[in-house]
Amino acid sequence: MSEDRRAEGQLDQSPWDLASGAFIAWRSGDASAVDDLVSTMTPVLWHVVRAYGHDRQSAEDVIQATWLGFVRLHQTIDDPKAVASWLITSARRGAAAHARTARRATPVQDETLHAVLPDAESAEALAVLGDEGSRLWKAVASVDERCRKLLRVVAFMDRPDYQSLSQDLDMPVGSIGPTRARCLAKVRTALERGGER
Repeated sequence: MSEDRRAEGQLDQSPWDLASGAFIAWRSGDASAVDDLVSTMTPVLWHVVRAYGHDRQSAEDVIQATWLGFVRLHQTIDDPKAVASWLITSARRGAAAHARTARRATPVQDETLHAVLPDAESAEALAVLGDEGSRLWKAVASVDERCRKLLRVVAFMDRPDYQSLSQDLDMPVGSIGPTRARCLAKVRTALERGGER
């Protein structure tokens, strides 16, 4: 507030009257009157914005945006007595909008997310598993029918019944193990050939 205004006894006036008087003076051409308006209303705006729970930096950003909006739109204020209400309403809206944006943009720690998300393989891991499975079954398809049958039974049964397997594949029980080893070697060779592109 300028020394002249203090000397005129305006310290007894309410902030609303001081804001109104400074606004009228500024519109009348007194460029320093805007400084009086800012010094009168900024503490009020500060309390309004901080009531929304903003930290110091966020509150400063909202108040600065309020003053910039005021400078751009001051001609829309017809009644000088409404200047304080206009500034408070603008600050309130800015603080609320900033609070909504801040809530949406708040980063979440990985540990917090991990606790609430279901355990699942990543898309990359699933793609790798799918590719490996596809290549494996393509290699299995490249061996003879007898090997395919034997490997399918061995792959999907925890403890295959060698007696039944012997009858199904028409081979002696003692040759199932060695035949399985030869079939796996054929699949391994097919996989190695498939990797050479």
